[in-house]
Amino acid sequence: THTVFVKKRPGVDHFLAVVAEWFEVVVFTASLALYANPVMDLLDPNRVVHERLYREHCVLIGGCYVKDIAKLGRDLKRTLIIDNSPLSYALQPENSIPIDGFFTDEADRELERVLGLLEKAKTLPDVRKFAD
Repeated sequence: THTVFVKKRPGVDHFLAVVAEWFEVVVFTASLALYANPVMDLLDPNRVVHERLYREHCVLIGGCYVKDIAKLGRDLKRTLIIDNSPLSYALQPENSIPIDGFFTDEADRELERVLGLLEKAKTLPDVRKFAD
């Protein structure tokens, strides 16, 4: 038995609810499912996330776990990855929206910034041109 604690980033509940109306939301983590599932259960109690992917879905390159979004089987013209680690999206940097890491800053407004970007991206025929 393990106890899991989650410090929610400011605005995450609103962010997930809005983004789930616009896009299919897939959480792709390099963490193990054993850890990530309890965290996601706390972060997403309304189950707006459509799919969860874990370490075993990553590609191991040079000892680093890289998220290859081409393996999702989705049109890359319509797929974005939001991540705080450039290594995570090294295979598709043109599909990335970098975000600052979060630990405890209650003044953090990164999700508001990203939400504004996603609102613009949702109408584009090719999000890769936007993410450049």
